[in-house]
Amino acid sequence: MVAEKAVQLLKPQTWVGVGTGSTVNFFIDAMAKSGLSIKGTVSSSQASTKRLQALGIRVLSSEEVPQLDVYVDGADEIDHHGFMIKGGGAALTREKIVAAQSKSFICIVDQSKWVTTLGAFPLPVEIIPMAAPKLIEQFKALGGQAHVRLKDGKPLLTDNQQHILDVKGLQITDPLAFESMVNQWPGVITVGVFAHQKASVCLIGGVDGVRTIEF
Repeated sequence: MVAEKAVQLLKPQTWVGVGTGSTVNFFIDAMAKSGLSIKGTVSSSQASTKRLQALGIRVLSSEEVPQLDVYVDGADEIDHHGFMIKGGGAALTREKIVAAQSKSFICIVDQSKWVTTLGAFPLPVEIIPMAAPKLIEQFKALGGQAHVRLKDGKPLLTDNQQHILDVKGLQITDPLAFESMVNQWPGVITVGVFAHQKASVCLIGGVDGVRTIEF
């Protein structure tokens, strides 16, 4: 429902940034079925690029499209100010880059992602591998428990060939300050708090349909 609603909010002949994940896959499918004529897309992951191209939707690199009209993506959590935790799909760095290129951000989620305080969902942080021990200590000092994300028993590699820390036990009461602080830590590529690139609109799907919240 939220994917279809997001397509309805798109305007013809615009540039669309496309996020990553299961909810976004519904959006990609709905956009292809709609027949809406857009200029093209910029994708935040190899997985989304493959899906877009398979459905005949034009994909360009971020270097080719300096500014996008809208970015559509899901979130692992979103609070009542439009601040989010993202990165459960390990694409947070590219997602944040594409979001920063976009005039507006449409976040599409189900009701379970709508929270008052960020942090119940483990915070993803893309890092340079050699920094992991020090960063784990720094998150511990904040009350968090950080672990390197594994896949098939080995550290998961992002599209950027880097690692992900997942941090449990945090309560992020000031997302803007938290994002700014962690992004300064040596070895952090991107923290999965999206506060400086927050949502403009959130479409929340629930049993009663779709709620539209503007920030």
